[in-house]
Amino acid sequence: MMTSDNIGSDLLQAAESLHDQTIELRRALHAEPEIGLDLPDTQAKILESLTGLGLDITLGDATTSVVADLDTGREGPTVLLRGDMDALPLQEDYITDFQSRRDGAMHACGHDTHVAMLASAARLLTENKKELTGKVRFMFQPGEEGYHGAKYMIEEGVLDGVDRAFALHVITTMPNGVILTKGGSLMASADRFEITVHGEGGHASAPHQCVDPIPAAAATVTALHTMVGRDVDPVRSGLVTVAHIEAGTTNNIIPPSAFMEGTIRTLDERTRAAIHEGIKRVANGTAIAHGCTCSCDVVSGYPVTVNSGDEAARTGHVARALLGDDKFVEMPRAILGAEDFSYVLNQVPGAMAFLGVCPEDLTPATAAPNHSNLMRVNESGLSSGVGMYAAMALAG
Repeated sequence: MMTSDNIGSDLLQAAESLHDQTIELRRALHAEPEIGLDLPDTQAKILESLTGLGLDITLGDATTSVVADLDTGREGPTVLLRGDMDALPLQEDYITDFQSRRDGAMHACGHDTHVAMLASAARLLTENKKELTGKVRFMFQPGEEGYHGAKYMIEEGVLDGVDRAFALHVITTMPNGVILTKGGSLMASADRFEITVHGEGGHASAPHQCVDPIPAAAATVTALHTMVGRDVDPVRSGLVTVAHIEAGTTNNIIPPSAFMEGTIRTLDERTRAAIHEGIKRVANGTAIAHGCTCSCDVVSGYPVTVNSGDEAARTGHVARALLGDDKFVEMPRAILGAEDFSYVLNQVPGAMAFLGVCPEDLTPATAAPNHSNLMRVNESGLSSGVGMYAAMALAG
């Protein structure tokens, strides 16, 4: 019998009994990845997997999201479980029978596994509905990879009545079947900046007749990277990376402008605001020092992903009870990747956790990381994910 006081071998065995279905759905999704907010084929596969479960299903208007409610009819909390659906714009180079059949699209971040695990958890919990109270809401979300899909779903009411939320994310560079999380800041905010340095172009043999934007742009790159070490409190985390520079057309023309863009990552809002202000100050000041002007735009992206302390502790308790003490690791620090589950955690208490899926023939140090064209997962670990989703709904 599965209850919040008896999360363990019975629940894990039930999750393992769905292994073949989990893998079948995962591979079907992997072979036909879709990018962004409009994922009709992925949505259709999810709906097929939920057929016959008696769930109350709502489809998104702004996106091809799926929200499925399991209502027990008994008083209790509403627990939201999230699985993101979208793939990355990447060509898959690891050959399997279920390799992506769509050029330029690949499930290189494991969202195919998230959907498959959540669908199996929906089946497991539906089959054991009598052990539940309250409501479980299954949130199948498009557009996590930079498209703010969670924000659209929140605007359409996915968090209405929700008491707590939970999400899993696979990670290939951690041991298979291990759950990792922490309270507080778990993942970074992700903002971007665009800077254009404006000068006056002319013949490269007569720079004195021009205002060359390239030295100003080069100095700006160095100044931006130095700024973080000078402006940000050393006990806080902040990162600025210039990732793209573009200027000029040929060898003998000084261009009229130089363009650069990059990313900003922080783990708290105070540091985030300080870096935003610092980038604008450094860009304008450096341009002026070189006789140039500049335009500088900072575009806010995903906020910091912050786990509730209580919900992170619940996750640890559940993972130890379900999988064993050696299968839970409390993360010593946050990581600078970003997640739009942050929008959910800004509004309801909850937690996100990582599930290690390192391939059995590799080590965490040698596995291709998430977002790699060679990324692959250890499918034997997915039953642990199914069990964790179900257990987090059961844990009162």
